[in-house]
Amino acid sequence: MDRELARFVAPEAEALLALDAELAPLVDVLTAVTARGKRLRSAFCYWGWRAAGRPDSDAMVRAAASMELVHAAAVVHDDIIDDSRLRHGLPTAHLALREAFTEGKRPKERARSMAMLAGDLLMAWAGQMFTGCGLPGAYLAQARGLWAVLARELIAGEALELLHTGGTPDVRRSLKVIRYKTAKYTVEHPLHIGAALAGADPALREVFTDYGLPLGEAFQLRDDLIGLFGDPATTGKSNTDDVSTARPTALIALAQEAATPAERRELKSLIGRRTLTADQLGRVRAVVERTGARDRVESMITERVEVAVGALGGAGLPRTAHRSLTGLATAATSRPD
Repeated sequence: MDRELARFVAPEAEALLALDAELAPLVDVLTAVTARGKRLRSAFCYWGWRAAGRPDSDAMVRAAASMELVHAAAVVHDDIIDDSRLRHGLPTAHLALREAFTEGKRPKERARSMAMLAGDLLMAWAGQMFTGCGLPGAYLAQARGLWAVLARELIAGEALELLHTGGTPDVRRSLKVIRYKTAKYTVEHPLHIGAALAGADPALREVFTDYGLPLGEAFQLRDDLIGLFGDPATTGKSNTDDVSTARPTALIALAQEAATPAERRELKSLIGRRTLTADQLGRVRAVVERTGARDRVESMITERVEVAVGALGGAGLPRTAHRSLTGLATAATSRPD
């Protein structure tokens, strides 16, 4: 996946620079955000193809790698929305681009605008890489409609999160945001696209939904725990963003539900602060621990992984695909704090 992404991005970057050398900061950001990642989405897409009984294929690897460009686009846009400062231990795109605006007015706003354009281009690149992967046109046609579903549901999830940010915590609404913002485009949609490219029976797509939705939710629930309890030195991302932006996570909603009136007041006084001291972050963590919300989310993750892996049991998948999808379920939800 890394090799195919590099092969795609390099000539596209050169084409941008050929237009004007002053586009170098944009090129640097595009290169950086596509050069790293867990490659989970591309892995799920690839194994959707293999689970349908198809052989290994360089063209399919290229098709699957396009999922990483979708993810890169989503990450850039998400970081702008949340004003996140750290990703993979490096400055986020809109922060890194500030170096390009040392002259003139409103440098921060201009950097954010350029980062938004970078995210837009990454999404266009995803479609370009997918359609140019080398698979026959008839294969690609079978998956084309699924791209529209992926884009619609991803944007819907982001919009729902914005609508609920800062509102009354609600576990049900939080899980709905998780489903559309993360679970579907991380696991279910890539699997469906891989299976569609392979011409798989519709029954296999049903199996992938039964596997992908709970696993995708477990993936984001793990991310929510990391977002509060993680060490930035290990995770490469801030551990205050979720709290300072009042993001509607299931973790905080569960804590609010189980909190005493005094604990609710404490959470209300801390959630949504643009800057948090280490002591204030510790107070939020303490309430989440005392209410049992952290343990509850751990249980929700375990339950969902078990459901996901169980969905593969009677599906009659090729042994290698079954083993790989089972392993991916663990890899996606066992990330260190």
